[in-house]
Amino acid sequence: MDAPVLDYMRRYKFKKLVLCNDSDVGLRAVIAIHSTALGPATGGTRMWTYASEEEAIIDALRLARGMTYKYAAAGVNMGGGKVVIIGDPKKDKNEALLRAFGRMVNQLGGEF
Repeated sequence: MDAPVLDYMRRYKFKKLVLCNDSDVGLRAVIAIHSTALGPATGGTRMWTYASEEEAIIDALRLARGMTYKYAAAGVNMGGGKVVIIGDPKKDKNEALLRAFGRMVNQLGGEF
């Protein structure tokens, strides 16, 4: 990304970026909400070993924006969002981490 994160968000009209951390279970995640104009933001969750936190943020933003256009083109009344969890899914994914992630999403009150 050539521009700082907030400049990128302004340029592409992002609504929200949430950085999530739960040290007790090792959760580090990014929730990117591009648009809720057509309805609550939705999109999948990707767990990946990113080279840096910035790379994870960029990936979440890029994917969330893509979801906005995908749902709009399909005529689905949903907004675009995406979550990335930083970690190796083969060794870091466990129930405690996923439950902590669920609590983070729940704090958004249905926006995602």
